[in-house]
Amino acid sequence: MARYKPVDTSPRFLAVDLKRQLLPGGFEFAVDWLVDHKLDLSGFDARYKNDQAGASAYPPGMLLKVILVAYSQGIVSSRDIESACRHHITFIALSGDNAPHFTTIAAFVSGLGEEVAKLFARVLHLCDQQGLIGRAMFAIDGVKLPSNASKRKSGTRADFIRQEEKLKAAAQAMMARHRENDGKAQEPTLAQKEALHLERLEADAEKLHKWLDTHPEDRKGSRGSVRLSNRTDNESAKMATDKGVIQGYCGVAAVDDKHQIIIEAQAHGTGSEHALLIPIVEAIAPLATDQTLLTADAGYHSKANVTFLAERGIPALLADNGMRGRDERFKERHRHKARRRPLHHKGKTRLARHYRPQDFTYDPERGSCICPAGKALYQNGANCNHNGYIAVKFQGTRRDCEPCAQRDHCLRTPEKTKTRQVCFFRGNTNPQDSYVERMKRAVDSPEGKALYGRRFATVEPVFGNIRHNKGLDRFTLRGKKKVDGQWKLFCLVHNIEKLVRYGMKGMQETD
Repeated sequence: MARYKPVDTSPRFLAVDLKRQLLPGGFEFAVDWLVDHKLDLSGFDARYKNDQAGASAYPPGMLLKVILVAYSQGIVSSRDIESACRHHITFIALSGDNAPHFTTIAAFVSGLGEEVAKLFARVLHLCDQQGLIGRAMFAIDGVKLPSNASKRKSGTRADFIRQEEKLKAAAQAMMARHRENDGKAQEPTLAQKEALHLERLEADAEKLHKWLDTHPEDRKGSRGSVRLSNRTDNESAKMATDKGVIQGYCGVAAVDDKHQIIIEAQAHGTGSEHALLIPIVEAIAPLATDQTLLTADAGYHSKANVTFLAERGIPALLADNGMRGRDERFKERHRHKARRRPLHHKGKTRLARHYRPQDFTYDPERGSCICPAGKALYQNGANCNHNGYIAVKFQGTRRDCEPCAQRDHCLRTPEKTKTRQVCFFRGNTNPQDSYVERMKRAVDSPEGKALYGRRFATVEPVFGNIRHNKGLDRFTLRGKKKVDGQWKLFCLVHNIEKLVRYGMKGMQETD
């Protein structure tokens, strides 16, 4: 029978040069070299006050190496990173056989603050030095991810006040029941359960009361609206996604089309994407040229954004909501929309309370309009300017409207309004000079379709890499500043991977 040498896969003592475990050409080797030779970490020194007294701290460079490599392998949990530093040879080599506690790792990530922005900018500068940024097109897009916040604890101040009142009422009812049962025999276990339940009710009511005291006003939204607050992370937002409604943040990225380098990364606690375009455009302005084309999907399209770009002479292609309806390539898109939208009303379908313009029969050639009751309305304006749009107005007569049996369905205030008016729009007052119309023509042109089509191949693979390959399915922190830092860390990992693949060798040779 053949004899073989024994193979011990778990040796306890092994003479190993840890530095040699980081193989040249790999991501771990690149991170180790970049942190030691190219990144300025002196800004972290101000955090420590142990020059004369106190215990020694873990070097920020070592912690940064471990976290970047862990994120590149889909390890996000600080406990899992600590475990890797104890048992995985690559992490043992990066940490110098140190095993920082998971609380140390978590505190370092959550406290990166402005330093991560400086690191991101430095790596971006190295990518630019190696010619990895083409500046031909910057594609802007965002991904909505849940955060470490409870969706159930979202609402307005009025909602929280009602919850507090319900908790107090339930606690008082339970206390009254206890007083009634004081003279009766009761099982000890049941009494203990009810006492614990009462403590939880009172504690929850006290937490709600403290939160209402520290937040005297609702969050303000656009146009004076009220945004939902969240008692676990008040800077996060409730957002609609293809997977349902989440409580989290929107991670926005601007990506260069040459090598898919992320040139700007920001995280915002809002689901309104069109409000995020201008901050991104202003942030990437130093990197852009006069010929750099900006592309973004319909979520970033608004009259204000299109006007902002046009007035500053910034080349851009912003798709609008009707772009796919005008493009023959998407003519079969309706068969893929069988599912309801995430924010669709889950109860009965709500019907319109009053008749809308589409309920009236309008004939533009004859200039006539018939109401749902079959009465003719007379035209009282043919070329009216209504908020920049040309409109045709019709109004009913008093002899038809006052005795009509459908007044309650036709008029919002039938007791005050005598007759119904209806307005039909025919387009912009000056479509040739409208920035929105110009953008539509640019997107619909053959050249615009070809350029806009490149947007998908530029930005979508980046999100696929970060979400699928790196395992970022949710933010683990709370607060906009901390979440923004974690989003920049993942984007930093992506850029370092591109640097390793396309420009690392040349940079090391010239060092």
